[in-house]
Amino acid sequence: MTTLPTHLPPQQGPLTEDGLVQLLTPAGQRVDHSDPYADALDADRLRAMYRDMVLARRFDTEATSLQRQGELALWAQALGQEAAQIGSAHAVRDQDQVFPSYREHGVGMARGVDPVDILRLFRGVDHGGWDSEAVSFHLYTLVVGAHPLHAVGYGMGLQRDGLVGTGDAARDAAVITYFGDGSTSQGDVNEALVFAAVNQAPVVLFCQNNQWAISEPTTRQALVPIADRAPGFGIPSVRVDGNDVIATYAVTAAALDRARNGGGPTFIEAFTYRMGAHTTSDDPTRYRTHEQEEHWRRRDPIDRLKAYLEAAGELPEVFQAELAGEADALGERVRTQVRAMPKPPADSMFEHVYATPHAVVDGERAAFARYEASFLDTEEAHR
Repeated sequence: MTTLPTHLPPQQGPLTEDGLVQLLTPAGQRVDHSDPYADALDADRLRAMYRDMVLARRFDTEATSLQRQGELALWAQALGQEAAQIGSAHAVRDQDQVFPSYREHGVGMARGVDPVDILRLFRGVDHGGWDSEAVSFHLYTLVVGAHPLHAVGYGMGLQRDGLVGTGDAARDAAVITYFGDGSTSQGDVNEALVFAAVNQAPVVLFCQNNQWAISEPTTRQALVPIADRAPGFGIPSVRVDGNDVIATYAVTAAALDRARNGGGPTFIEAFTYRMGAHTTSDDPTRYRTHEQEEHWRRRDPIDRLKAYLEAAGELPEVFQAELAGEADALGERVRTQVRAMPKPPADSMFEHVYATPHAVVDGERAAFARYEASFLDTEEAHR
């Protein structure tokens, strides 16, 4: 009779930092390790990353304040995840496609999305949209874990269109999709991993492990690092320090290159920390300690890159002053334009649901019109 094991072999837990790819320490010191992608980053490109991180955080802060003032219905903060987003976004080429969840504000801005357009969704004035064809950054997905399937399907389409592995760097394309650690517990994500693996789809599955699926810690979702799930599907994986923008860029650039060249999918776990709340309806003080938050504030991704650039003499005061002015101007524009957004007609909710006329939607629109017409005119009712 076959004897079954009665216990799991020794293993590392999901919060281990062992094995993380790190090229910039929390103190801002460059790790003595040569990497062709990281080594190609000159001071100009690093300052561009720093700028994008600072502006993304300023936008995030303004949006949080607007929600607290009643100007937005909800907001999902990305505070603390700027390096994971900007580092990976800078590895994306124009012909690549990005499929976000609902927290990739920094990635969207780096791709050319107007941040005010992002806030239209959270203010509730439309379904949330921008020209995804123009920026190759698709619409936010509020259904947790639904979009990696879309990304894999798009990647399979690129294969069939002959846009993968041709050897033409200006033509070969890949897809990157972003999701959180909580999403990996969803069936859709696991189905996406199956399709990506068996089709060798040109997809980078980028998991921002911010250690909290709303109030559930990663330790309640997995016994091993999140990235260890991918090899079970036949997908190579890598864990990177998600607060290290240089390492995140290098790992993502390598994975995207492999995908474009026909090498198939890669699963990246960017180990970071959500320094803010899950959304503005969440109270993180109920499930985590002040000491935990302070531990990760000392690992702030923006401070880390700033320390490195300052030590190298590559962050002049004039640049910082101009960036501060740019951030202030962004904050003012966001506040002004959000508050000026007109209230849409109530029946506009039925528009743009489908690309072509739809009988069910048309029926619902007519029913809503009858409902609205059943109310007395306010002015007439007071005469």
